[in-house]
Amino acid sequence: MRITIAVTTALLAASATAPALASSCGEQIATIERRLDSPGAATVTGSTGTQTGSPRALPTPPGGQPSDPSVTPSPDKIAQARDLIAKARAQDKAGQTDACESTMSQAKTLIGALP
Repeated sequence: MRITIAVTTALLAASATAPALASSCGEQIATIERRLDSPGAATVTGSTGTQTGSPRALPTPPGGQPSDPSVTPSPDKIAQARDLIAKARAQDKAGQTDACESTMSQAKTLIGALP
């Protein structure tokens, strides 16, 4: 019995000091922010991209026309997506997972296929 109590106490103490796990929405936010800070996205907005953009981002837009022109990113759409990301961050912090994921879906739709 004493061993069970000691083990339980040790586990509780260890879990209290463990770092909080990032939510799936929080991970989406971080991923999209990296995409928006990539050199490829900077070509769309006319800004200077950071060196730490998404490791999968292309340095320049791919050639040709997209099959769906509505997914073409623009500076206005990227600005709107940044606003939605701020909203999603607040929703994630408040524990509103479904609302956060819905907001992130809207942001992803807005930015379309970033280079």
